[in-house]
Amino acid sequence: MTKKEWIDVARIVLASRRIDEIEEQELAPSGKVTYQFSATGHELTQAILGMVLKQGRDGATVYYRSRPFVLAAGLTFEEAFASPLSLSLSRSGGRDIGVVHHLPNRNGVTVLPASGDVGAQYTPCVGWAQAITYRSDVLHEEEWKGAVAVALGGDASVATNGFWASLNIATTQKLPMVFFVEDNQYGISVPGTFQTPGGNIADNLASFKNLRIVECDGTNPEEASRIIEKTIDYVRDKRTPVLIHVDVPRICGHSGADNQAYKSEEERQRERARDPIVKLKEFFVRKKYMDELQWDEFVSSVDSEVRQACNAALNQPEPDAGNIYNHIFYSGKKPLHGGLMAEDIPATKGSGEIREEGPRINLIDAVRRTIDSELSLNNHLLVFGEDVGVKGGVHGATIGLQRKHGAERVFDTSLSEEGIIGRSVGMALAGLVPVPEIQFRKYLDPATEQINDCGTIRWRTNGDFAAPIIVRIPIGFSKRTGDPWHSVSGESIFAHTIGWRVAIPSNAQDAVGLLRSAVRGNEPTFFLEHRAIQDTLPGRGVYPGDEYMIDFGKAHVVKAGTEATIITWGEMVHRAKLAVEKLDRSIEIIDLRTIVPWDTDLVLQSVKKTNKCLVLHEDGITCGFGAEISATIADRAFDYLDAPVRRLAVADVPIPYNRTLMEAVIPSIEDIATELLSLLNY
Repeated sequence: MTKKEWIDVARIVLASRRIDEIEEQELAPSGKVTYQFSATGHELTQAILGMVLKQGRDGATVYYRSRPFVLAAGLTFEEAFASPLSLSLSRSGGRDIGVVHHLPNRNGVTVLPASGDVGAQYTPCVGWAQAITYRSDVLHEEEWKGAVAVALGGDASVATNGFWASLNIATTQKLPMVFFVEDNQYGISVPGTFQTPGGNIADNLASFKNLRIVECDGTNPEEASRIIEKTIDYVRDKRTPVLIHVDVPRICGHSGADNQAYKSEEERQRERARDPIVKLKEFFVRKKYMDELQWDEFVSSVDSEVRQACNAALNQPEPDAGNIYNHIFYSGKKPLHGGLMAEDIPATKGSGEIREEGPRINLIDAVRRTIDSELSLNNHLLVFGEDVGVKGGVHGATIGLQRKHGAERVFDTSLSEEGIIGRSVGMALAGLVPVPEIQFRKYLDPATEQINDCGTIRWRTNGDFAAPIIVRIPIGFSKRTGDPWHSVSGESIFAHTIGWRVAIPSNAQDAVGLLRSAVRGNEPTFFLEHRAIQDTLPGRGVYPGDEYMIDFGKAHVVKAGTEATIITWGEMVHRAKLAVEKLDRSIEIIDLRTIVPWDTDLVLQSVKKTNKCLVLHEDGITCGFGAEISATIADRAFDYLDAPVRRLAVADVPIPYNRTLMEAVIPSIEDIATELLSLLNY
């Protein structure tokens, strides 16, 4: 680096240390800062890394001790104070804790929205790395060539699911990703030997294929600069993953509440003796960048600058509580990063008009045809998951698509749902439209952390970032059998997951309209395909055309009636129809089609007309989505009811494997008819 660049590094290092000190000594004791995580001892290498990530499309994911890096990426000192103070001009507008960083591209690197969970930063980073290769090699976008993705993490994070998932993806796919592991030998109070055998992840990964290992003393300016610069250049050129193992002292506690009583005084003295600021000063004097007096004056000038920023932050107003509900979903603010909207690519307009083409097809064929059409229309769209490539998916939804659209756009993944969903988030943040498939609802469980984080990205970043991914998942029992592992519905959990839309089509035409709306939309979306109607008669319909779309939140009246209303979705729509035919009574059937959002107005309108209501679903009855519908009806249409709202669903038991037992658990046509008759006779 040049002398000027070294002075910039020193300014960041000194400012970061001073910000930590003011928080620790003044703002935290006074109660103005409630979460304080110091980066003391970690500053030097982070500042250097921030200086070399200037390509313009570089991406980085960070963790709670990464503020020096984010400062180097362009975070202002005032913003650095405002975030832990939770004031109006903080990066999140007071919505998130100050150490969960994000930063749009200011100095050449985008800091992707961080997570409050340890290890959750790795798979979104590998998604950004894959987006680099796709946008540079397939879309031939010059500005993406030579970009890299860097994941910063502490040594304790190498024990997490996310670290290993991303390591497998980056190395098997040879992606331009840097694992920047800052090893201070502690995870709060737990020593590094509990996180990895021997306490050094670099030693343990020495024989890992397609991974270059680099060791770095994070307190030595010359060594750190040389290694980091050369390593980043290597990844830019070779486009292959590297792990930089950075040896740093954690001079501070884990957080402001940690007194480090688990460390001996001798150990704490050794760490203080390795303070990188002391070595940075020695380096400056030796290189004759500054003499000792000039260094002291420089320190004073940075202190003054930091103090001014602190005072400015303290003078910021409190956030406007009236805005707190904005940005759960898109509410008019275009994100700076994420999806097609941030790329200024207008969404292709469709229509609600059905233009039927050809014979009736299965629901799964309708899904495949829709994906095929959208792949042809949008070169930012990618489809992937376990077995979706050559095999065409275990349910057949992607048969032939890899052959037609190429292995770069329709591809298989490792067996890691954390990796599938986490990489989807990174891809979406990089401007792509990921459509991952999860083979069965139960299999999504390892990705719960990524799912929850993804849904709140827009809200947590005050509208600056969005990750509109479309997750396809087969749900429910099959036409042949059930079992506790492959037959889970579980949509009520999705409905309770903030920031996600949820679609559950009951037929081929609705599947086309809802999936196309999801792909062309701007929100994270679960698209749930019931296994029992994927390839059976009830789900069939004529393909409605390549422009057919259905707005989310618009239910469908399957059958009009006056005596009672059935509210349902998915496979239960067809059982409801057969039950009503069996009774031969005037009963209205409403297929919600989407449960987030759900068509409250149509439901209330119907209940006010019929005065009686049955909510029917396959998901478990306790805290199932039917409870939400029932509560809304009781709250907003109570005066119109001539009977209590009834719910019919699976009891609180897993779906059994034995077919006879399965049929005993799932609401049957006879069960529905009996419940309806009781309701009508109330």
